[in-house]
Amino acid sequence: MTLTGDVDRWIRRFNRGNESGPRLVCFPHAGGASTYFHPLSVALADVAQVVAVQYPGRQDRLGEPPLTSIAALADEVVARVAQLDDRPTAFLGHSMGSIVAFEVTRRLEADPAAPKPLILFPSARPAPSRGRPGSVHLGGDEAVIGSIAALGGTDPRLLGDPELLALILPATRADYRAIETYHPEPGATVSVPMWVTIGASDPAVTEDEALAWREHTTGDFDLLVLPGGHFYLTEQIEVVADRIRTGLLGVTAS
Repeated sequence: MTLTGDVDRWIRRFNRGNESGPRLVCFPHAGGASTYFHPLSVALADVAQVVAVQYPGRQDRLGEPPLTSIAALADEVVARVAQLDDRPTAFLGHSMGSIVAFEVTRRLEADPAAPKPLILFPSARPAPSRGRPGSVHLGGDEAVIGSIAALGGTDPRLLGDPELLALILPATRADYRAIETYHPEPGATVSVPMWVTIGASDPAVTEDEALAWREHTTGDFDLLVLPGGHFYLTEQIEVVADRIRTGLLGVTAS
């Protein structure tokens, strides 16, 4: 993969992976960073090159202002992802990242000259048309911290460290604003196959809300419910990797 311009600020590669296989582009959750997907890149190294999007305002992009709308995030990401045209590509989004991946896919499909993903793997998120109203981004720091804690997956020591919180809260609040103010265009769909995965005990999505992703694709659809909560992927990494492996091999073989 040869990156041009500032693509390498947005797209992170953790290891070489399979140099002749497809590429999986991963989109993080609200408050999340590209490094969340490092374990998945290791688990899929035999079949794909796994990369992840790094949104501004976190980790090594801490000095950049975070974006506060899904449209702005999608517009910025699509300009970089469109340059990754050297191999078949698939998208995986976790939580808010599912919506960003969906909107990036829509933009790529609207451009006849742009490379299109072969399959989309939304994770831990209601369908675009079933987004829940929210106002966490309008509350104080305690509201944001409480929402993070309720979803699990974050070390309680981090949530109790004022210095670390001062670093992560601005980007997290911006992400909450982006997802809580997101409204899809009526009838928004993509044409790629869509394989959705959620955790059975995730407080942020129900099975019915996940099934509604079916309304947003004209391609094949599949839903898998795994044990676990919002960050089921952490505990179910091998199962998730096998599912993605099967999906990637299926679309690249056809």
